[in-house]
Amino acid sequence: MPVLPNNRGSKSIAAAEPDIQEHDVDILLLGGGMGNCGAAVEAARWAAEHAPHLKILLVDRAAVERSGAVAQGLSAINTYLGRNSVEDYVRMVRTDLMQVLREDLVYDLGRHVDDSVHLFEDWGLPCKIRDGDRVLDGMQAKALGKSLRNGDEPVRSGRWQIMINGESFKRIVAEAANKALGRAGIMEHIYIVKLLTDARQDNRIAGAVGFSLRENRIHIFRAGAVVAACGGAVNLYRPRSSGEGMGRAWYPVWNAGTTYAVCAEAGAEMTMMESRFVPVRFKDGYGPVGAWFLLFKAKGVNSAGEDYVVRNQDLLRHWRERGYAGGRVVPSCLRNHLLLQEVREGRGPVYMDTPGALAGAFAGLDREQRRRLEEEAWEDFLDMCVAQAGLWAAMNVKPEEQASEIMPTEPYLLGSHSGCCGLWVSGPDEDWVPEEYKIRADNGKVYNRMSTVNGLFTCADGVGASGHKFSSGSHAEGRIVGKQLVRWCLDHKDHKPMPRETPEELKSLIYRPWRTFVDNRHASTDPAVNPRYISPKNFMLRLNKCMDEYGGGVSTLYACSGASLRAGLKILEMLEEDAEKLAARDLHELMRCWENRHRLRTAYLHLRHLEFRRETRYPGFCYRTDCPEPDDAEWKCFVNSRCDPATGKTVLFRKPCLRLIADE
Repeated sequence: MPVLPNNRGSKSIAAAEPDIQEHDVDILLLGGGMGNCGAAVEAARWAAEHAPHLKILLVDRAAVERSGAVAQGLSAINTYLGRNSVEDYVRMVRTDLMQVLREDLVYDLGRHVDDSVHLFEDWGLPCKIRDGDRVLDGMQAKALGKSLRNGDEPVRSGRWQIMINGESFKRIVAEAANKALGRAGIMEHIYIVKLLTDARQDNRIAGAVGFSLRENRIHIFRAGAVVAACGGAVNLYRPRSSGEGMGRAWYPVWNAGTTYAVCAEAGAEMTMMESRFVPVRFKDGYGPVGAWFLLFKAKGVNSAGEDYVVRNQDLLRHWRERGYAGGRVVPSCLRNHLLLQEVREGRGPVYMDTPGALAGAFAGLDREQRRRLEEEAWEDFLDMCVAQAGLWAAMNVKPEEQASEIMPTEPYLLGSHSGCCGLWVSGPDEDWVPEEYKIRADNGKVYNRMSTVNGLFTCADGVGASGHKFSSGSHAEGRIVGKQLVRWCLDHKDHKPMPRETPEELKSLIYRPWRTFVDNRHASTDPAVNPRYISPKNFMLRLNKCMDEYGGGVSTLYACSGASLRAGLKILEMLEEDAEKLAARDLHELMRCWENRHRLRTAYLHLRHLEFRRETRYPGFCYRTDCPEPDDAEWKCFVNSRCDPATGKTVLFRKPCLRLIADE
């Protein structure tokens, strides 16, 4: 086949007939985010002590030091228990997730998460420390010998969050993973397309296959143990930002649901794929609001200047009478619900009262202290969302003088924040964990965070039915998995993985979009519009439109019904047919094609689960207009699904939700 010229400028590499490179490893880590950085450190440590012969390889589509949800940086670590109890942590997560969660997984994470935060600090992350009435930044605290590991009090912005100087957060964590694995143990700029299952043993992982984004090469990885941790899913729904701002999103725009798609297609049992997260953010810039609400005690107000939480207390009381929103936490979805009430009843736009918050915070402070507080307000964006600071500057906004509009974003699918979709995995092999929450492997043993596919593990956004992990919890969960990977390999040291597909079959599958373009490019004078194929951008726009209008997106204020979901599923079925005609002009578009295949599979699971759960479990995130209330008698349970890899058919079913931690 001919080598085509580069159609998209110097940053894209023209596609050509690829060669094939095969790799044999023991442990394969897919994804370079916080989860697998934790898995890399822990697996390398346990392998060095118990199995130095094991070969560990981390594969990432980007560069590990700027990969994942923490890529830009972070101004706070959202999960650090400190003097709080693990039991209280479980209660908080249970309240925020509207009482449907795996308490064994949340408890297990809670008892390990602080260890990861202490490691971050050891590796050089500057954590802010409270010294009496003073706030010490990371460098000041270090100079005075103060640290979280020593028991010094962090600067908190809420009960569970601590403030950091975090612009380089991910680089610091990635450096530890790089040192643990060495450069030979990391491959970057490889897009994973599919997991490989074993030809000789049903329901057994055998590796993964992907392609290079820098050269025309297919990479086939044979592995006895695999961790799929490629993040959540963004751009399933039409974003609020359009045109030149379409790339703005709260969650990383490169997260295409790969974790969910490839695991589901390999036969892994999925759970709570109806759960989505709709964060409130500053409009257009998608800047975070957490520090403003928690640290600066800002209020959200409607167009008349009324506090919308106070104005809608009766609405909140309704949910409390139903047994929700009790205790110290108002669930994230219900906070959205109160905001959306203002919009529905015509009292929007809704604003963050930044002038009022800063005026209250400035009271009693001298000039220097005020200056430091203003710096904190700007640093919140400069650490993690530079675009918001740029937008404020471009629009002549001074937050101490002018309120800024806030809005709920488009929906995202993830398992590490206030959402809990993902894989059904095993809990710890301990007596207090119910047998229903343990997955027995082919040898009868239980491996923590292993999926229903033997040898396939996940962590962070991949683990379903739990949440509120954030960056620190994702890393801690990766460390939990890292130890289990070494144990798995030692227990299966004689197994040699053998994928079902041949290298040539995999090569043909992955490069099909390029061949589609080559074979049909002469049917049109515009390479982006062709009667015989569809471009990845146009495909994504069609998916976004379908999900937005029929699956409860921003245009319907997150409302859907059984009828609209079934209509959307019909459109997705046609998109599945059209996906066979996706075309790629170069390696960049080849990546976009496979992103869309993964988004489509994730979107399909989301709509199927939404249609199956006949209740409104998460008002503010999603409304089922035909069943607008929660139905605890029928639906206080997990909705799970499994795709049969042989037939492609997906079945949905329920699993019980068990309470393990008593109320206060």
